[in-house]
Amino acid sequence: MSPDEHFMRAALEEARIAYEEGEVPIGAVLVYEGRIVSRGHNQTERLSDPTAHAELLCISSASAHLDAKYLPDCQLYVTIEPCAMCAGAIRWARVREVIYGASEEKFGYHVYSTNIIPKRCAVRGGVLAEEARALMQSFFQTRR
Repeated sequence: MSPDEHFMRAALEEARIAYEEGEVPIGAVLVYEGRIVSRGHNQTERLSDPTAHAELLCISSASAHLDAKYLPDCQLYVTIEPCAMCAGAIRWARVREVIYGASEEKFGYHVYSTNIIPKRCAVRGGVLAEEARALMQSFFQTRR
């Protein structure tokens, strides 16, 4: 298993926790020096907070854990392409690289602008995309 698959599987575990809690199943992990330093999953319903996205919670937790305002040596793995709000947080946190699973055709940051995340931050998608997409589809099918 490649490192990308290993870390994306950890993000998928977080997404499954969100699913079980009735949250949109998106999970994230932040990696520093080859180790997971923070985990997060959507908690917008639980916290009654529209900003409680997996990426934001993960970045906040990592900043506290590493006692660092910026995270330039970190990689963020997230199951679904970040939204514009999360892309802004990624920009401000100066994350080095974002690796996501499935694209988000309605709310992904690329729908608004690919310039939200600066060029110095590498962005790659498609890692375990089918698993991430299937989890989202299952979640929304049970809600209809």
